[in-house]
Amino acid sequence: MDVSIPAMFNWRRPDNLGATNGRLAPCKRSPNCVSSQADPSDEEHYIAPIAFAGSMQSLRAAIAELPLATIIVAEGDYLYAEFRTPILRFVDDVEFLKAADLLHVRSASRLGRRDFKANRHRVEQLRALVRSLPP
Repeated sequence: MDVSIPAMFNWRRPDNLGATNGRLAPCKRSPNCVSSQADPSDEEHYIAPIAFAGSMQSLRAAIAELPLATIIVAEGDYLYAEFRTPILRFVDDVEFLKAADLLHVRSASRLGRRDFKANRHRVEQLRALVRSLPP
C-alpha cells in the first residue's frame, strides 16, 4: 500500500536556500517567514538585520551550542542551520549572510502557513545571542 504524504508535510529542504548576488531567498507570501532583506514596508516579513562585527566562526560555535539547532552549511560569509521545534519537531530554516558589520537573516517555517511569530521571536533571540559574542 502506497501512502502519500501531502505536500504540506514535505520534510525535504527547500531548494531555494543560499545566497545569490548578496541576497537570501525572498519570503513566500505566507506569514511564517521573516527576512532582513524584505522590503521594510512589509511589516509581516521584514525584520532588521543584526549588527555583527564578529567572526563567522564565533557565530557558528554559538549556533552549534543551541538546543535543537543543526548547522547544515557554513561557508565564508554564509551560514544555514535548521532549528526544530521542541514538541512536534517541525523544522525552520534559518540563514545568515554577513555583509560588512551586519548579519542579514532569513528564518522560515518549512511546513504550514502560520507560525504565531515563532520565526520573528527566534531572530530576536539570536540577535541577543550575537550581542553577547566576543568581537
